[in-house]
Amino acid sequence: MSRKEREGPEPEQEAAVGSSPFFTGMGRDEPPSEGPDRTEALPGAPPPGAEAVLDGQASRYFASLDASVGSLQQRAQQLIDRVNDSRKEDHTVMSGFRESLLLKVSGLAEQLEERLFHLYDLNNELIQERLQELGEVMERVGQAEAELQQVCRTVEAAYHDLCLQPET
Repeated sequence: MSRKEREGPEPEQEAAVGSSPFFTGMGRDEPPSEGPDRTEALPGAPPPGAEAVLDGQASRYFASLDASVGSLQQRAQQLIDRVNDSRKEDHTVMSGFRESLLLKVSGLAEQLEERLFHLYDLNNELIQERLQELGEVMERVGQAEAELQQVCRTVEAAYHDLCLQPET
């Protein structure tokens, strides 16, 4: 609520109240109970020519009422415009927040990807070392197997030689 709304009715409304036939004879600070006796103003039949005066007063009243309604409509429209402007600002802030968040998430994803690639490189180096060691071990096992086969053949040949010699 703005300061203008808290201070009281607008000057247009005060002017409308001051020109309204319903507030005639009353001061601004005068309570309604201290006004003229309203029962005297209710005659059984209006005197001749009074209809024209009443029509003039009624038209002023309705003009004042139209002005008040128009003022209320204008104020309601201003409030709606403020709400819409606030929503636009909120949308702008949220869009900026979303873009900022996307940039940060993208940056963090890139950092994570770089760290993973670095870890992959380290692991690849370790795997390469282990595979090289495994290759060397397998080569030694192959050499040991070849030597063992050579020993087996030698033992087999010696056995055959022993078995084929005549006994003396």
